[in-house]
Order: sequence, then C-alpha cells, then structure tokens
Amino acid sequence: MLDVKKLPQHIAIIMDGNGRWANQQGLPRIFGHRAGADKVIDMTQACCDLGINALTLYAFSWENWNRPEEEINFLMELLGEFLLREEPKLKANQVKVRAMGRIDQLPSRPKEILHGIIDRTKDFKRMTLTLALSYGGRQEIVDAVRNISGLVKEGKISSNEINEELFAKYLYMPDLPDLDLLIRTSGELRVSNFMLWQISYCEFYVTKKFWPDFNKEDLVEAIEAYQKRDRRFGRAEALK
Repeated sequence: MLDVKKLPQHIAIIMDGNGRWANQQGLPRIFGHRAGADKVIDMTQACCDLGINALTLYAFSWENWNRPEEEINFLMELLGEFLLREEPKLKANQVKVRAMGRIDQLPSRPKEILHGIIDRTKDFKRMTLTLALSYGGRQEIVDAVRNISGLVKEGKISSNEINEELFAKYLYMPDLPDLDLLIRTSGELRVSNFMLWQISYCEFYVTKKFWPDFNKEDLVEAIEAYQKRDRRFGRAEALK
C-alpha cells in the first residue's frame, strides 16, 4: 500500500530492453521501439494518477548516435510521431513537456515538433515530463563546465564562487526537483551515463522486465520499495 505522504517527487527511468523484447516476440527491433514508445504515455498517465511531480525518461542517449543509421532514422521519426499523436493526452492531463540534452543534434523535423509541444505545454503544472534526448551525463557536466568557465573568463563570476549550488544551476534542467528514484528495466546493473550528477543520493530500483512489459503495477511496486528505504543522505543511523 502506497503512503501518499512519502511519494518520490521525481522519478527517472532508464527504458531498457526494447530490442530484446522484440527478439523475444520474434519481431524486428523496430517493433520493440514502437512498443516502448506506447509505454511512455502509459507511464506518464500512471505518474499523473499517483501524484508524481516529475518524470524523466532516458529516451535517446548520446551514445545512441553510434547505432546503425537506419535505426537512428526510425527512432527520430518515431519521436516526432509519438509527440504529435500523444499531445492531446498530455494536454488533457496538464503535463508540461520538456527535453534535456544536446537537442540541437536532433534532425530538424522532430526538433521542430518537440519545440512546439514544449511551448504549447509550458504553463501546465500537474506534472513535468522530461525527455532525455541526445543526452549523456558526462556531456551535461562538460557543458556546465564550459558555460561556467566562460563566465569566469568574462569576469562575471570568480573561481572562488564555484560550488555545488552554483554548478547545479548550469545543468540542463536546474529547476527540476532532486532525483528521488531511478528505475531501470531489463535487469541491467549500470547507469549508462544517465544523470550522473543528479543520482548522487537517489534510490535505485532494477526490474528484469523489459520496458514494453513494464506497467503501472510495476511502477507501484518500485515506489513501495522506495518507501521502505532508509534515506539518510550520509547521516549515521541513530543509536537505539
């Protein structure tokens, strides 16, 4: 039973296993990606229903650019198709859509569609859905360092002013709440260059289910596991 007073504010999901799910069904990989895209709206709806404030999904990593060109082209077309198809549902649920990563690397058409839905949902407040696209945690940190070093060079800040609080302001989405729960599907035990700064004190939950099979009940199970954790943030456990 979920404790509504202890819900994570911010959940992120590494949506892994689309290709293996398709192979398991005897289908080409693209069918797995399509099934995975359909699952995105299901999880968004589930988070809205449960009262989660922010959901961040690892949709396309910086390393994914190394995949075969045909697969990349399909994924980019699928991104645009998904956004156009699901915009009415996102609006109906008052979901603010955002994106983080090196978005300029996206092809023009999906990038145009993405910027459009971001603009049209920017005033919604029920939940924030952030799509990590052309995203890498190391790349995010490098970009933050580049921006801060430019300010130092221009004399707008001094190196002595640089601390964790200032650094965090130059991440892609500095206004998102701290990451509380990171879920990874398909059973892999690695973070794959995802939100390396933000995961410092979040809780991890790994399921062997492939992303297309992950459902609301699985999400609730992950949150229940999260609520059983003792989150001390480096503090020692009190003596009894």
